[in-house]
Amino acid sequence: MEFREVIQKRYSCKKYGARQVEPEKLTAILEAGRLAPTAKNLQEQHVYVVQSEKGLAQIDAVTPCRYGAPTVLVVAFDRNNVFTYPGGKQDSGVEDATIVASHMILAAANEGVDSCWINFLDPEKLAEALNLPENEEVLMVMDLGYAAEGAGPLPNHESRKPLSETVSWL
Repeated sequence: MEFREVIQKRYSCKKYGARQVEPEKLTAILEAGRLAPTAKNLQEQHVYVVQSEKGLAQIDAVTPCRYGAPTVLVVAFDRNNVFTYPGGKQDSGVEDATIVASHMILAAANEGVDSCWINFLDPEKLAEALNLPENEEVLMVMDLGYAAEGAGPLPNHESRKPLSETVSWL
């Protein structure tokens, strides 16, 4: 698929069927995250692939937004391995994990796999439920799978503000 088509057609799927993502497609999606740039190339991200009934139930316990996806990626980062920016008030953890997640969402669309970025959850509760290392902070979870019959983008999916409202030339 052409990149423009990937970004135009991709939407947040909110209803999944039971069909599991094929291993080769899942690997391509994960590889896109691995190749994502990070500050100083620290690669502080950690992606957890959750497909077990137990793991999915643990995610369901902290968010109502799995929408029946058969695979969920939990994207976290190592708080102890981030680049701290001048001034000491910000670091690269959230932004690097966001770049990784964005790469994987676009790779999923390119593979014909539907996805949804989910951050309607308490990341600390999820980390505790999944027994993640204390040094890792959960950024988000990503539903992955194939849209169920009748699923589709929200009615306003194609509606976008003009560049003149979102971009300023200085």
